[in-house]
Amino acid sequence: MWLFKRKGPSGFSYSSTAEDVTHGIDGSGLTAIVTGASSGIGSETSRVLALRGVHVIMAVRNMNAGKDVREAIVKEIPAAKVDTMELDLSSLASVKKFASDFKSSGRPLNLLINNAGIMATPFMLSKDNIELQFATNHLGHFLLTNLLLEKMKETARKTKREGRIVNVSSEAHRFAYSEGIRFDKINDPKSYSSFGAYGQSKLANILHANELARRLKEDGAEITANSLHPGSITTNLFRHMGIFDGLVSSIGKLVLKNVQQGASTTCYLALNPQVKGVSGEYFLDNNLATTTAMGKDMDLAKRLWDFSMDLVK
Repeated sequence: MWLFKRKGPSGFSYSSTAEDVTHGIDGSGLTAIVTGASSGIGSETSRVLALRGVHVIMAVRNMNAGKDVREAIVKEIPAAKVDTMELDLSSLASVKKFASDFKSSGRPLNLLINNAGIMATPFMLSKDNIELQFATNHLGHFLLTNLLLEKMKETARKTKREGRIVNVSSEAHRFAYSEGIRFDKINDPKSYSSFGAYGQSKLANILHANELARRLKEDGAEITANSLHPGSITTNLFRHMGIFDGLVSSIGKLVLKNVQQGASTTCYLALNPQVKGVSGEYFLDNNLATTTAMGKDMDLAKRLWDFSMDLVK
């Protein structure tokens, strides 16, 4: 397994943990929202950010699970500042309520970690009648980011500290539908592929970060936006994949990342000073990585932005 320990230009590798990549970093005074924080890499991201002094808002669909994670974090780190707020990314109304409640709280916002996701589900529509993986993984995060962007800009101006937006994507973006984003067939059940639709939603995460980075630079805002592949991890994401879920459970621990390693690239992009000013990039194993030609297509990113704006109106 020496290959996994080989360090990249950042000094970190596949096997680096979230604690490794944030070692010695003081995040006190920062406030972060982490979506999907009640399990998997979302809960580990929340724990490590809190360990480094960040005030973490855990945005969770299941409030009971979120409270359990929060209690575990505070028990381990008594000084941790952690709160839970309800957020269902598959519902645009829930996203709007969350953003409104957060802004009403008067809290600043330095870091937005768009982490939550579902994977390879059977064909279903969201509450807003949009294919569920696209709605949850991309559209909910797209709206959430847009609604919180002014708060992030205001925080960056007042604190003179760089804001960071982190989209958790996946190498599965390489297996999106052949046309990338099916603008005309988003809700077509006949040609639906559970994994193709997952890849489409993960490609959308990358394109969203890239177009957002371009717009933020144009605005002169001191906020970066990047995307990442966390690695193949033993989490409950595989629950809709039948026999594959069993394989992941049984042999996954031998070949897949654990959650401590899986959360590392997210925490690296959120806190590490090495990536200050870096925006519109894709990362893997705590190092810069290359996406597909579609992942770099700025015309496609602009078209997705306009398409998404129409859907969230």
